[in-house]
Amino acid sequence: MQYSKGERRYLLEIIGLSKKFGGLRAVNNVSLRIKAGDIHAIIGPNGAGKTTLFNLINGMLRASSGTIRFDGRPIEGLRPNRIAMLGIGRTFQNIYLFPTLTVLENVMFGRYSKTRNGFLRVFFNLPFRELEEEEVTYKKALELLSFMGLKDKKDIMPLNLSHPDQRKLEIARALAMEPKLILLDEPGSGLTSHELEELNKTIHKINKMGITIMLIEHNIRLVIGVSNIITVLNYGEKIAEGPPAEIIRDPTVIHAYLGEEEVK
Repeated sequence: MQYSKGERRYLLEIIGLSKKFGGLRAVNNVSLRIKAGDIHAIIGPNGAGKTTLFNLINGMLRASSGTIRFDGRPIEGLRPNRIAMLGIGRTFQNIYLFPTLTVLENVMFGRYSKTRNGFLRVFFNLPFRELEEEEVTYKKALELLSFMGLKDKKDIMPLNLSHPDQRKLEIARALAMEPKLILLDEPGSGLTSHELEELNKTIHKINKMGITIMLIEHNIRLVIGVSNIITVLNYGEKIAEGPPAEIIRDPTVIHAYLGEEEVK
C-alpha cells in the first residue's frame, strides 16, 4: 500500500519518553512522530540511547516516563509479544536467531509467534503439518526467503550462514509477522560496500510493500540513501531532526556525531 501525501497519518507517536538506569538517563524526554510509509533513521554516537529507544518501543524495556502510541493506541507497558502482534517487527544489533531451527523454520516461527499454539509447536517440535494454516505459512516463508535471496538455503541451520545472510534471515523472520512497522537495528553492520548497496535496495522494496521503517545505522551513506527523515540523538536527547540534506549540514550534528569528513 502506498500513501499519498494527504492521506498519511502518524503511525508511531513518542511523547516525552525517558528511561533511567540508576542515575543515568539513557533516553531523556524524547519526542518524535513517524508517519505511515516513512523510512525514518535514528543516528548518533555510541551510547546515545538509540537501541534503548528501540527496546522501549517494542516492550523489551519499560519507560520511566512518557507515552508511546502505535496506530492510535498507547503501548507502553505491554509485553513484547503483544506489541509484535499489534504490528511492530524487530531485528537486533547482535543477530538473534534460533540455532536449532532451520532457516525455513526460523521464518515460519515469525508467523507462528502470533499465536500461542505456534509457540508450543515450535518449542515442543510437534508436526507442523497438523496446523490448519501450515500450507499458507510454509508458502509465505518460502516467498520471504526468495525475496531475501535465501530460498536455496532453506534447509540449513542458521549458524552455517554467512554474516550477511544471517542479517537477511533476521529481516525475513521479522517480515513474516506482517508488521506495519519494522525496527532495523544496525542492519548494515559488518557488510561490504556491495552488500550495503543490496541492503539499500532491499529496504526500499520493503517500504514499497507498505511497511513503515525505523532504522538505527552508523553508515551515514546508507542512511542518506534510504531515509526521508533522520532523528539525531546524543546523550539520550534529541538534538536534531529533519530530511537528510538538512541533517548532514547541521552544525550541531556535525560537531556531535558526523565530523567534517563524513559529510564531504
